[in-house]
Amino acid sequence: MGQETDGAARDTVSRRLSRDERRRQLLQTALAIVREEGADRLTLGHLAVRAGISKPVAYDHFGTRSGLLIELYRWIDLERVNAFRDAMSTGERSIGETADALAAAYIRCAGDMTDEFHVLGAALAGSDEKAAVFQELLDNCVQMFVSVLRPHTALPPADLERCCVGLVGAGEALSALMVRGRCTEAEAIEAFASLIRGGLQGASR
Repeated sequence: MGQETDGAARDTVSRRLSRDERRRQLLQTALAIVREEGADRLTLGHLAVRAGISKPVAYDHFGTRSGLLIELYRWIDLERVNAFRDAMSTGERSIGETADALAAAYIRCAGDMTDEFHVLGAALAGSDEKAAVFQELLDNCVQMFVSVLRPHTALPPADLERCCVGLVGAGEALSALMVRGRCTEAEAIEAFASLIRGGLQGASR
């Protein structure tokens, strides 16, 4: 009887949430599952149980387990990009300080193979959709670089975007080099910061 009452209460709460609010709650619950139990435990059925909703609601939002993994992957990346952009926008920094901070944050994030982003990436390995999603996330990263570096350059918008595409590619390559043990984190950060400074050289305001 108690369980039935609890379930009814959860259903009442669930009906009060808008679709966007419900989606955010489900993604937050999915992230908790990955952190506490591992990505293998993240199924739509288990998500429904943890969120206190019926299974059809979870399926209505994500369709398949792959759809859930991809949406969580995107959501985590967007949250990280927005938080980093906000952090980088506070305070006055020189070009050198901005390059150092941007390089350090990018390399450390990309090299952290234990966080949820990499765990989900591994769970998506082999998915036909992963390549398209990964490109989408790289595009988000390029725009984050553009917003951080724009105050320090007189480059036209199209030129700055192309420069940032190259910088993100270099960051990916240096991160992969570090993960394979070919260089230290400090060496990767210094090399990346040098590339960022070089990309803006002669175009500072």
